[in-house]
Amino acid sequence: MPSSPPPPGEPAHGSPAGRGGDDPAVPSRETAPGHPSDPPVDWDLVPDDTFTFTPSRAHARTLASRVPLPERPPVRASSAWREGDPVGRRQFADLGPFALESGGRLPAVRLAYETWGTLNEDGSNAVLVLHALTGDSHVTGPAGDGHPTAGWWQSMVGPGAPIDTDEWFVVAPNVLGGCQGSTGPASTAPDGRPWGGRFPLLTVRDQVAAEVRLADLLGIDSWALVIGASMGGLRVLEWAVTAPERVRSIAAIATAAQTSGDQIAGFHTQLAAIHADPRYRDGDYYDAADGDGPHVGLGIARQIAHQTYRSAAELDERFGRIPQGAEDPLEGGRFAVQSYLDHHGDKLARRFDANTYVALTRTMITHDLGRDRGGVAAALAQITARALVIAVDSDRLFPPAQSERIAAGIPGAGPVRTVRSPYGHDGFLIEEDQVGAIVSEFLTDEVRTR
Repeated sequence: MPSSPPPPGEPAHGSPAGRGGDDPAVPSRETAPGHPSDPPVDWDLVPDDTFTFTPSRAHARTLASRVPLPERPPVRASSAWREGDPVGRRQFADLGPFALESGGRLPAVRLAYETWGTLNEDGSNAVLVLHALTGDSHVTGPAGDGHPTAGWWQSMVGPGAPIDTDEWFVVAPNVLGGCQGSTGPASTAPDGRPWGGRFPLLTVRDQVAAEVRLADLLGIDSWALVIGASMGGLRVLEWAVTAPERVRSIAAIATAAQTSGDQIAGFHTQLAAIHADPRYRDGDYYDAADGDGPHVGLGIARQIAHQTYRSAAELDERFGRIPQGAEDPLEGGRFAVQSYLDHHGDKLARRFDANTYVALTRTMITHDLGRDRGGVAAALAQITARALVIAVDSDRLFPPAQSERIAAGIPGAGPVRTVRSPYGHDGFLIEEDQVGAIVSEFLTDEVRTR
């Protein structure tokens, strides 16, 4: 979902918000174009030691035949933002003690967030943007101190963009449980050490409750729009049920009202990959030296997830059975698609945090809008906001049927708007023209009604 940068979703995953716009270009088998939204990547520069293994004799011959690659620094044990790191555009809101739905308690909660635009006198132009799994508050803007990568939804938010910051006051928090300034597993616990694996279970309702407190501190009584995709879309729906009087319209993109058995199974295997890494140390790895953290497990989790962020047809069209460079798969070498997944695993391990991935994935596993509300249909029927529901036709993480269920259940929703894309779940980030046009049209209607 999706993401990182992105995802997704995710996202984005995202990216996937999904994760946040972190998918580089891959040559097509036939035409070898660059990715439509990202700079080209030389896959031969992906390091061979992304994951530690003992090569076979045949594989060793393949490795020896390659051109030497440039040295890469070892992976940090965690790339979570920590006190003393550059702040960048982040602002911080201290929310005080926080009771959790599971019965646990956080003695102090802080959310990092960023804003763009100006809140008007009556507060009617506020828009809340919610990121996907490996995204953060840096929705738009350049890379720089505190922000290693540019914003993950640059095409959607900014002056003249579909969410025009000359007109709208945009707020984007780093989710509760995140690792880019908000309270999460990498934050300091009362005993002076990082929470690590001791961090309590969070639900989507907990995350939205924290965002409601943020809105209170910012003096925002109601949002003109709450928008998010992938994991961010889960929170969009929860906002509309938890605080209906504070949400005038919502845009739920490539998301679900309740995680399915198939999604839970996929999330479970990702968690298993991290927990199986001996360097995970039950989540107590923050003092580990560079290269001695759980980057292998985190990278494998990302590889598992990334297959759901892209469509099967796209992976076959872009890679097929092409070997990676001069490697011979019959001698232990890789196919290009294996190199691609290695690259994404390594890339996430260099910018994210394993405990955070675990915490947020557990949150998605427990997601159920209908819990203690009479079921999903009853919960959706409570939503009074104008609703825009967007699906990606090739999405295999949050299939279009889940969007259809959302739209059918919300009284104020029109038909699902479908983005046509070969790129799967990440289409919500890549197909910027389609998504932008749909959101822009919806916001224009909001202006007419406010």
